[in-house]
This record gives sequence, structure tokens and C-alpha cells, in this order.
Amino acid sequence: MSALLLASSGGAFIFFIVYLAVVAFVLAGWWLLFAKAGRPGWGVIIPIYNAYLMCKIAGRPGWWVILFFIPFVNFVILIIVAIDIAKAFGKDTLYGLGLAFLGFIFAPILGFGQATYTQPAEH
Repeated sequence: MSALLLASSGGAFIFFIVYLAVVAFVLAGWWLLFAKAGRPGWGVIIPIYNAYLMCKIAGRPGWWVILFFIPFVNFVILIIVAIDIAKAFGKDTLYGLGLAFLGFIFAPILGFGQATYTQPAEH
């Protein structure tokens, strides 16, 4: 019984270490994405402020952060902002949808990759 308990806790520890590594990788990707856009990279770890910075990177007004607090509207706004961020990095709408739904994959690709930020037009 104790060997089984020890094995399961060891597995949980390994899972936790892998989880922390993935979270650190995703945060680093977003951090670099923000930095490429001329925004403070540390802003990615501050709740609400990171949504404000995402709006600014996308070329949307800062007051759009309020729209992230409205149920169902926030989903639409997230998609719009993600598509605008993708376009600001020279990517297409499909990449923006990937950024909205699978941001943990697509943001590090933008952050660590060769994509460069171009200032989007204010909407």
C-alpha cells in the first residue's frame, strides 16, 4: 500500500514540474510578444492590465477592457482582439482564431518566432 502511495505522489510531483515548465514557457511567449509590440513584458502577469495591453497591441481603445467583463460579449471581444493582434504581427485571420482558442500554442510562436510587430491602425 505504501509503495503505491509513494508512486502516485511521485507521479503527481513530476506532473506538477511539467505543468510549471509549460506555464513558464507560455508566460515567456506572451512576455516576448508584448515586448515585441513595445509594451512592458511584465504586464502579462498583471490581471486586467494584460487585457488593456492586448487591446492596445491590437489597436483597439483601452476602454474595451470593460467589454471583457460582460458575459458572452467577452468571447466575441477576445476573438476580435486576437485577430487584430495576429494581423498586427503580419498573420492572417485563421492565425488570430488560433491565438484566441489555442493561445498557449500560438502566442509563444509569435513571441519566440521571427514575426515583427507593425503598428495597427486605430479602429
